[in-house]
Amino acid sequence: MVALALTPPSAERLRAVDEFLAEAWTDQARHDDRLRDLAVEVRFDRGVAHLTGEVGEPDDLRLVRDRVGRLAGVLAVWCRVRVGGRDPVVVDLGCGPTKQWPGNLGLDIFPAPGVDAVADLSSTLPLADDSVDVLFTVHILEHLIDFLPLVDEAHRVLRPGGVLHVMSPWWGHVNAVADPTHVRLLDVQTIKGICTQRPPGTPRWYPLHAGCDGASIFADLTPLPPDADGPSPSHLARFFA
Repeated sequence: MVALALTPPSAERLRAVDEFLAEAWTDQARHDDRLRDLAVEVRFDRGVAHLTGEVGEPDDLRLVRDRVGRLAGVLAVWCRVRVGGRDPVVVDLGCGPTKQWPGNLGLDIFPAPGVDAVADLSSTLPLADDSVDVLFTVHILEHLIDFLPLVDEAHRVLRPGGVLHVMSPWWGHVNAVADPTHVRLLDVQTIKGICTQRPPGTPRWYPLHAGCDGASIFADLTPLPPDADGPSPSHLARFFA
């Protein structure tokens, strides 16, 4: 059974965990022939791994993601990595003035510095099918009465192998209810429901990672083709009770 933290870790502990993760990753990359020569930089910030750099093939990026995600203490794996000489298309949904990386495309319902296009996130996204490599929904889903249409839109616009990054307040933390504009409470089990409990015919997701630090929930999801196998029970057991 996956245990959820009841209280968020202190800033001191978060710094210590990041130092441990950096040392563990450096050691792993040094001793794994598949990782040693890949030009990917991995930085840890409060348990979130930030990947930048360049790889030759999509399989190289999948390998790095998977190996980083297996380290104990990693809450999410966020990527902005060039693949085969192509810059990824990265979109921040509901970014306001703050993007996860400066070069991301920012969409929000209100104009603000950093917002590249105004869009109603509860409706159709102004993005073409299979046009985006990475989508960020950081502190967005809790503001939508029904966030599943946005999740379905994310599935439509992501390229095969693309990733949807979710971060939202955990329902058990005061941040979830302190903001009067929050209309939904979320848990890691909500992510399990998105991946395993949608009706037949709706977009399907595979959880690459999911976690909770006692204040926020995190999830990295990749679209599943209609005929692909879903996550195995053993894979789901990594993240969900």
